[in-house]
Amino acid sequence: MLDADDASSLSPASFGKVRLLFSIDVEEEGLFCGRYARTGATVNNVPHLTRLAPALARFSLPVTLLCTHRVFNDKTALDALDAMRKAVRVEIGAHLHHWDTPPFEENIRRDDTRYICPGGLSPHLFRQRLESLFTAGKAYNGAPLTSFRMGRWHLHRWHWPYLADTGALVDSSVRPLHYAARGPDFFAAPAEPYYVPVSGALLIESPMTCLPLYRALPSHFRALEQIAGKGPAAGAAQALKSAARAWGVLGLTPVYHPLWAMKRITKLHLARGGRFLSMTCHSSELMPGGAPHMPDEAAVNALIGRMEGYLSWLHGFCPVQGMTLDDLRRCDGIRHMDETDADGDWLWRPQPSGAD
Repeated sequence: MLDADDASSLSPASFGKVRLLFSIDVEEEGLFCGRYARTGATVNNVPHLTRLAPALARFSLPVTLLCTHRVFNDKTALDALDAMRKAVRVEIGAHLHHWDTPPFEENIRRDDTRYICPGGLSPHLFRQRLESLFTAGKAYNGAPLTSFRMGRWHLHRWHWPYLADTGALVDSSVRPLHYAARGPDFFAAPAEPYYVPVSGALLIESPMTCLPLYRALPSHFRALEQIAGKGPAAGAAQALKSAARAWGVLGLTPVYHPLWAMKRITKLHLARGGRFLSMTCHSSELMPGGAPHMPDEAAVNALIGRMEGYLSWLHGFCPVQGMTLDDLRRCDGIRHMDETDADGDWLWRPQPSGAD
């Protein structure tokens, strides 16, 4: 059960306007089945984005569409993006699915569908794939893209300078309270937007809104890691930390959480001083049968109804300003971080020569 904090006595008069950011990963199909096709995947899910247009227009909520290389190279998908841009205010951003973004590794077969973590790519190949993605996005958008999200949230610390080199100004790849032994460590990341200094550049990170089921959870894990140290118990502590996202964390994700939980998450975040809310989903989740957990029309309609219910409740509960990721660059109240705050992959810290 979510702890109460001060949410029970929270009133809209106790804070100012809340900023709501809504982003969608616009991508090829088949990704929820454990297969990562390097060629041939379809993007028939993208036209289903327009299902959301009436609700977004009703609540004056803009949307950031974070698109993969495959989407930027498919006419039907681009026509769907055009339709969304005519219906609501849209920002086009970049979403790196590195497995199907050229150039490809010479030692990997094109029909190989294994997932290869981007943390294991060479810096040269990672840079080339980022460049391919941003070049394709600019060709469609008519202007450079400024917002980005890494596929599967797998942004590692050493990726930050390469991302800054693309001209990206806002990232949204961080999931607070998430940790993976072979993936990135975002466990200590804040839940509100913050500046990331990177090699002389300054990016803004817009993390997903994720909250612990009870507020002391992060401090308990820090204490557990200190007790475990680097001895035999360290592995067990890391395993518990990795599993916490399955039992101790909730996020503002309407696909996975009922309306009552989304309301509760929102109230707790505001009670803890949060003023930015970040909600997200995938384009495949708007197409019946596009994902195993969205098997039919009824499931998609239920998702859209849940999102409409949340937006209606939120606008009735407090003053709301809908924003794109790029709009964050014109916001005040964003926290400045520096390399001394770095504890994981959610910030960049200069590494010794030869280290990641």
